[in-house]
Amino acid sequence: MHYCGKTIIAGVLGALMLNFSVHAQWIMSPAEAQRYAQGSFPDYLDSLMLSNDSDVSSDIQRNLSWMDTAFKKRGFTTYTIPNGAHPMLYAEWGTMQASRKTVLFLLHFDGPPVTASEWSSEPFKPTLKYKDNRNIWQPLPNERLMQSAIDPEWRVFARSSSDGKGVIGMFLAAIDALKGNGAPPAVNIKVLLDSEEERGSPHLMSVVTQNAARLKNDGVVVLNGAMMSNDNPLITLGYRGSIQVDMTVFGPDPAAHSGAFGNIVINPAQQLATLLAGLKDADGRVTLPGFYDRVKLSDEERQLMAKQAPPKGAIENRYGVTQLDKVAANPVEAVQYPSLDIIGLKSGDTGRKAIYAIPSTATASLNIRTVPETSPDYLYDLLKRYVLAKGFYLTRSDAPSLQERNHNPKLIAMNMLTAGGSSYAVRTQFGAPLAKWVSEGLTATRKVEPDKNRMLGVSPPINGALAQLKSAFAVVPLVNADNNAASYDENLRVGNYLEGVRTLVSLLTTPFPADEPEPPRQSAQSIKTR
Repeated sequence: MHYCGKTIIAGVLGALMLNFSVHAQWIMSPAEAQRYAQGSFPDYLDSLMLSNDSDVSSDIQRNLSWMDTAFKKRGFTTYTIPNGAHPMLYAEWGTMQASRKTVLFLLHFDGPPVTASEWSSEPFKPTLKYKDNRNIWQPLPNERLMQSAIDPEWRVFARSSSDGKGVIGMFLAAIDALKGNGAPPAVNIKVLLDSEEERGSPHLMSVVTQNAARLKNDGVVVLNGAMMSNDNPLITLGYRGSIQVDMTVFGPDPAAHSGAFGNIVINPAQQLATLLAGLKDADGRVTLPGFYDRVKLSDEERQLMAKQAPPKGAIENRYGVTQLDKVAANPVEAVQYPSLDIIGLKSGDTGRKAIYAIPSTATASLNIRTVPETSPDYLYDLLKRYVLAKGFYLTRSDAPSLQERNHNPKLIAMNMLTAGGSSYAVRTQFGAPLAKWVSEGLTATRKVEPDKNRMLGVSPPINGALAQLKSAFAVVPLVNADNNAASYDENLRVGNYLEGVRTLVSLLTTPFPADEPEPPRQSAQSIKTR
């Protein structure tokens, strides 16, 4: 009986230890990270020798084949997703286990075009460089990357050395580390490699929609972008959406001479100017009722934004202005709300091209940035109600009929323009399990808690795909801030590659938090055609 008890206890302890080993987070030492990074450098440098112009289909095909081989070599099951001249690659590692959450990693392998004459070294011949005492980058033999003493400030210069292929290299090195140490991941791993990111991912939404079952996940991690200049870990959890509204006010047809008909014929430019002037108050706040009301920020969120806000005067000095709009307490908080800006005006001509005529039309283009609480349709309808309340008749034609002109002293056309995925606003809550998982994974390696962007003001094309996936997401940058992505002399700091491997290993072995009853807020509203 005593022996049986010991056996039972030993069995229970063994099971607990086995369970711990399965879910234990692995914090790699810098030396371990260097060893696995060095194991991946040959593949990384080899990938950089392939031209990957996003607009050249043959480039995309060659890079897709290379990626397919590299992922298969590490035990991934791959599938080429048809997408015209720009097929994408899907990969999953091992058997998807029902007991684990599934994370989809979104990366890209395409690059922008290059003008070789602008580069200090060949863009598709990766070159290791160091900065000399004159602050000039000098070449080193690439073999130095394989030596024991690696300077983290060295850089690898090549197209996509940082943006795209650099991150893929880190990811593959992290998988090598897990395999080499028999360390199981804490999550099921799926990967989608975009082939059109540099073109604005025009088909990513449709690819995601058509492959919804294959891409099903519990969260999405986008490995893209650059870290801040302080190199601290960073997580972005939201982006605003963007729509354009064009408004044209109609006047005399044809244009009327301003001498003969000034004080007589109504001027559409004046009508439009008066209409636009009423859209904002003296503090720069949009006057449309309900424009801001749906956005609610917690005290904790406001405090975080106050800490992230740029120093007073930084934006003013950069753009040569004396004051900023007073929509919110600081610029970071301001972009948590929708915004409305005039981005273009056209009516007649100016300067020596001006003619003495009351113009036939006056047109304004407005850019409206949306947030998850305020859909494109909601904000468009607020604007339309404002226009109608000012006495305008809304025509659906770019060439109003004579009857419309004769019966309506204020005549306007409005059109909402959307740009695919950028129209959607997306955001994950700070408290969402995925956000907590990413934060814990990034904190563990350097004991530095990541900075968190609740929502950035920009509207990348990836928004639509993220909205269609209907999952919490987080954007995690791993490359150096001064990487020159999309320009000449693109480069990756070697220290970021090494630390990126550590970060990804930590993340992949971090136990995923339990679900919470409150789902992350996302915006995936359909947008009506206007």
